Amino acid sequence: MSLYEASFRVRHECPYREISERYPDLTIREWYLSDCQVIEVTSSEAPTEELLDEIDDLGTVLHESVDESGLHVVTQSCLCSLEDSIIDRFEEYNALYQPPTIHRQGWEHYTVIAFDESDVRDLLQDLETDRDIEVLSKTAITEQAVPHSMLAPVDRLFESVTDRQLAALRLALESGYYEQPRKTSLRELADRTDVARSTYEEHLRKAENKLLTNAGQFLRLVTAGSTADPLGVADAGRSEQPAD
Repeated sequence: MSLYEASFRVRHECPYREISERYPDLTIREWYLSDCQVIEVTSSEAPTEELLDEIDDLGTVLHESVDESGLHVVTQSCLCSLEDSIIDRFEEYNALYQPPTIHRQGWEHYTVIAFDESDVRDLLQDLETDRDIEVLSKTAITEQAVPHSMLAPVDRLFESVTDRQLAALRLALESGYYEQPRKTSLRELADRTDVARSTYEEHLRKAENKLLTNAGQFLRLVTAGSTADPLGVADAGRSEQPAD
């Protein structure tokens, strides 16, 4: 069975059109979670104070950094801007939305996957009634080539991870604990919190275990059907079998 993937961009009035037009080097990526939007803003150029003020207005800033590589900001906001959203129209035509939405130079970029070519055609015709639209690509894909991003929504990866565990994981990540060589130790991380080292380590290990467990189902889907064995696991297993 074939599926149909369409990539297109549209231009209409939306919260991010003006800012992306005024700052042509800016890229805005937009994800929708169950109860909020997550916005990632990047630029290869150093931001002005005016731009930073405008980004502050997009939502609650979760992360902000400016270095030689440019600007990187992550914000979180409510879902109020999604009322009468284009995403609802995708669903009307049985089209599966592929996040994130990318905003650049006044255009919104979308990718959808549908189970019938006529659904893609009808969706694009509908969008043309009230938006400027440019179709970038329409492609038939095999069932086996469905993008892996369809399989792993972000909120599922962090399912059952508590706020304390997330805080411990974020502190370790941002402090360079997972870099090689490590830039910090568990004791140093715990000293930056109000909990004992053993308590901090427990939060961190539980977060790691839950994250890997949640990701495991997607890992199996991603590698299903692959005949490659880069680690030689199959051969190693066979070599360890006792001779008859």
